[in-house]
Amino acid sequence: MKNVTNRHREHPIKDIFINRWSPRAMTGGSITDEELNTLFEAARWAPSSYNDQPWRFIYAKRDTKYWNSFFGILAEMNQMWCKNAAVLIIVCSHKNFEHNGNFSKTYSFDAGSAWQNLALQASEMNLVAHGMAGFDYEAAKKAVNAPNDFEIEAMIAIGRLGNKENLPEQLQEMESPSDRKKIEEIVFEGEMKK
Repeated sequence: MKNVTNRHREHPIKDIFINRWSPRAMTGGSITDEELNTLFEAARWAPSSYNDQPWRFIYAKRDTKYWNSFFGILAEMNQMWCKNAAVLIIVCSHKNFEHNGNFSKTYSFDAGSAWQNLALQASEMNLVAHGMAGFDYEAAKKAVNAPNDFEIEAMIAIGRLGNKENLPEQLQEMESPSDRKKIEEIVFEGEMKK
């Protein structure tokens, strides 16, 4: 995506971090299998505890037999803009280590790392990758036939960047990159401050 100008870094970082954001406006155009697999390749290389790679990405492309079941579990607010996505993804993660079956305290943390890799790769490819919590988690688990030892984490809409004017009016106002908290609000030496 083009360089974001309303964000301000406090320290020197690469543009890939500051240029990634989560637009809602998409064109409705498709993306290729090669593009989609490139996103999953980036996710595949995320770090994880014991290299267990607990994340799973289950997707539905527009105009396929899976689309309606994925789209139908979205909250109404998300359906308003996800109707123009090319792909919907349900992210889940395995709660137990594969090597010994024990519970992994970091399964969600690890899945978040994979999502971040995917999101950064999408930004580099000028694609939208917008993560969501607004959906029916139980319906998602049933839709993808996830076993009990897997947790549904989030959904992601993938597509080509569109014009914000094509969004409903209330969403147009939110369609810009947000800034971030100051470092001193999120980083502390020795103990957390309120």
